[in-house]
Amino acid sequence: MSRFLWIISQLSSRLWVNASLYGVVAVITPLLAILLKQFIPFDLPQKIGADSVGSILNILATSMLSVTIFSLSTMVAAYGAATSNVTPRATQLLIEDKLSHRALSTFLGAFIFSIVGIVTLQTGVYGEKGRLILFVVTIGVIVMIVVALLSWIEYLARLGRVTETIDRVERAATVALETRLRTPYLGGVPLLQDDAIPADAVPVAAETVAYVQHIDMPHLAATAQEYGVDIYVAALPGKFLDATLPLAHVRGELAGEEVWAEIRRGFIMGHTRSFRQDPRFGLAVLHEIAIRALSPAINDPGTAIQVIGTGVRILSRWAERKKLVAPEGERIYQRVYVPPLKADDMFDDFFPPIARDGATSPEVQIRLQKAFAALARTGDAELIRYSHEHAAQALARAEQALTFAADKERLQEVAQWRAL
Repeated sequence: MSRFLWIISQLSSRLWVNASLYGVVAVITPLLAILLKQFIPFDLPQKIGADSVGSILNILATSMLSVTIFSLSTMVAAYGAATSNVTPRATQLLIEDKLSHRALSTFLGAFIFSIVGIVTLQTGVYGEKGRLILFVVTIGVIVMIVVALLSWIEYLARLGRVTETIDRVERAATVALETRLRTPYLGGVPLLQDDAIPADAVPVAAETVAYVQHIDMPHLAATAQEYGVDIYVAALPGKFLDATLPLAHVRGELAGEEVWAEIRRGFIMGHTRSFRQDPRFGLAVLHEIAIRALSPAINDPGTAIQVIGTGVRILSRWAERKKLVAPEGERIYQRVYVPPLKADDMFDDFFPPIARDGATSPEVQIRLQKAFAALARTGDAELIRYSHEHAAQALARAEQALTFAADKERLQEVAQWRAL
C-alpha cells in the first residue's frame, strides 16, 4: 500500500470524515427536489398529499438531534469503560468501528437533511411537485433511520464489553498476520539475516522518536530504481526508533542526502503503533488485557484464559503460512530487501507477561500448558520449538510461585506433553 492509499485508509476510519460525507449528501438531497420537480405529472401531488412533509421533517429534526447526542454520549462512555476494564490500546479499534460510524452519520445526516428541507420549504421554491419529491426522499430517509437504529441497538448491547473487545483485537491481529503471511517480505527480497546487509551500506537514521506505522514499499522501490541503489529495511512496522537508530541501510554510488530523504518518506511514523501492518501489536494488546484481568484489583483469571485461547487461534495461523505465501518468483520490488516476521518475537510478545502475572494461578498455568501443547500439535517446526521453550519457562515460574503441593502436581501432569 502506498503512502497515499494509507492516508486514505486512515481518513476513512475517522468518524468526522464519514459524518461529513453524510452531511454533504444530506444538504444536496433536499435541493435536488427543486431540479427534479419538472418531471412529476401535474396531478400526482394532489393524489398523494405531499403537504405533510413539513411536519415529518420537523419531527425528524427534533428526534434526530436527541438521538445523535445520546449516541455520542453512549460511545464516549463505552470508550471509557474499555479503557478502564480492558486496555487503552484497544479503544483504537472501537473508535474506528464502521458500524458506529454509519449509525452516527445516518442520524446526523438525517438531522441535517430535515433542517435543510425545512428551511427550503419556507422559501416556497419547491411548489407542489417539489414537495412530492421531498416527501418520497423523506420516506427513504426514515427507512434508513429505522435500519440504522435496529443495528445500533444490537451493537450497543456489546459495545465496550470485554469479550467484544477481545474479539475485535483478535480480528485485527488475524487480518494483519494473514496479510503478512501472504507477503512475508512486503513484496521485497528476503533479508533473512542481519549480517546479510553489506558492510558498505550506509544507515539512514530515523531523525525522530516514534513508531514505524507503515512502510510505503512502492515509494522505496521507485527510489531504489531511480537512483540505482539497494535498500535494506531495518525497521518493520511496530518498531520504536529514536533519532539515531536506522530505518534502513542503503548501498550504491548515489546514496547521499537526497536518497536518504526519499527513504525517510517511505516510512510513515507515529506516536502509537497501528494494527494494520503490525500483527505483533495485536498480540501485545491481548497480553495487556490478560495481565489487567490478572491484577489483584480485578482478579479475573477467566478473561486471561479466554485471551490465551485467542492467542492460540492467532498463532496457529503461522503453521499455514506456506499455503498463504505467494511464490518467491513473484517479488514485486527487486531492490528492496525486507526482514521477515519471526515466530519467536510473537511468542515473546504474548506469553511471558501472562506466565509472569499468572504464576500464582494454577488454572492460568494449566491453560498455558494446554495452549503450548495445542500449538506444538500443529506440526510446524518453529511452533514446536518455541512452544517447548516457553512451556518450560512458564512451568519454572509456576513452580517457584505456587505453594500448594497438589497444584504443582496437577500442573506437572499437564506439562508432561513435552515428553511425548
